[in-house]
Parts: sequence; C-alpha cells; structure tokens
Amino acid sequence: MLSGMPIYEYLCAGCKDEFEELVSASGTDEVVCPHCGGDAVTRLLSSFARPRVAAGGGGGGGCCGGSCGCGG
Repeated sequence: MLSGMPIYEYLCAGCKDEFEELVSASGTDEVVCPHCGGDAVTRLLSSFARPRVAAGGGGGGGCCGGSCGCGG
C-alpha cells in the first residue's frame, strides 16, 4: 500500500508535457519531466480537487432548494 504518497499532475515549462507523479508526503522529492528531463515543472490543480457544483443549482435545503415547496 502507498499510504502518504499523493499523486499530482504537472506541466513541464520546457516541452509542455503534462504528466502525473507520485510524491512523498514530505514533499521534498524533486520532480522532473519524464519526457525531456526538465525540472521547470508546475503542479496543476487536478479536476478531482476542484469543488463540484450540483446540477440544478439547488442544494436540497432552504428556499428553492426543493424542501420549502415554493416550486422554484
């Protein structure tokens, strides 16, 4: 099991390659691009880390969320 080793997405400034890398929990690992070997990489915000908005706009509670009966 690889507990404590999150996977991050990176973008290489040199070759513009996007890649994923397992990084230790300490975060002291140097990340290099597997395509060109460059170390000028930027960690990207992963799609699963972004907050999700529920379809329909309502949260299920309060007015117009479906529970008050206003029909909105």
